Amino acid sequence: MAEHVLSAEPTHSRWNRALAPRLSIAPGDTVHLQCVDASGAQVRPGMTLAEYVAIDRGRIHALTGPIYVDGAQPGDVLQIDVLAVAHKGWGWSSVVAGLGFLKQRFTEPYLFHWQLEPTVSRSLVPAIVPLRPFCGVMGVAPAEDGEFRTRPPGPFGGNMDVRELCGGAKLYLPVLNPGALFSAGDAHAAQGDGEVCINGIECPADVTLHFHLHQQQPLSGPLVESAAASKQDLESHAWIVVESATDITTAARGASSRMIDLLVERWGFSEVHAYLLCSVAMHLRLSQVVNEPMFTVTAALPKSVLPSRKIF
Repeated sequence: MAEHVLSAEPTHSRWNRALAPRLSIAPGDTVHLQCVDASGAQVRPGMTLAEYVAIDRGRIHALTGPIYVDGAQPGDVLQIDVLAVAHKGWGWSSVVAGLGFLKQRFTEPYLFHWQLEPTVSRSLVPAIVPLRPFCGVMGVAPAEDGEFRTRPPGPFGGNMDVRELCGGAKLYLPVLNPGALFSAGDAHAAQGDGEVCINGIECPADVTLHFHLHQQQPLSGPLVESAAASKQDLESHAWIVVESATDITTAARGASSRMIDLLVERWGFSEVHAYLLCSVAMHLRLSQVVNEPMFTVTAALPKSVLPSRKIF
């Protein structure tokens, strides 16, 4: 089990399974990734709104990778343990004309700079915003040939913006290409469910990930094993199914159905009993509603509800 360091540059802002890997690792290895902010290091503290409006949006999300995992083959599951995500003391959020959940209401561009303390930001007076950094984008290369923008998430993961993917979480992704070809970036120091204005607190970050491989295990889309925010907050320690679709209702139904399948396959529930359990204990959340044309819904079942179990 080796440790590696992967610098941010050169970043990539397209999914493409033909991209050459920047690093090859073995299952069990740990990688320390350096991640620039989502703008690709174009935004800087003190930047003016006029300068921000002129950035090259073709460089959004500026991902670090791809990472080739030795032995990974289609049909396997790649497990990514998020050991740490550390911000660097500053970040930004914005309003972009034509984007965001309320784009008809907020039509003028805006840029806000955040100063980040270790665990909170006091920049938006009088609010005190708790920080829990995570990568908005974590994914493997899609199965299809070609080059794809990073905004829409999918079964491969990608721009899911699932705020539970902070330090202590585990992400499970289906392997769709030899080597998996994993990339990450778009770090957020904080983000609400929905990410309604198009941004979290966008920031550069140092990210430490540990990789495992589960061979020939069926998985149709991303699955998260979240970490508890505190010993008292058992609700946040959960199994989370991630589903994205062009319609919120479709995504919500897909996430609910996949959670039922998980309960049947891994805990031995009958389908109808799993359905009942989801109705009384599962939380459906809008993780992001701004990465058009795709919306992301998460279905979370607290681990305290179920007997302890390893999924893979």
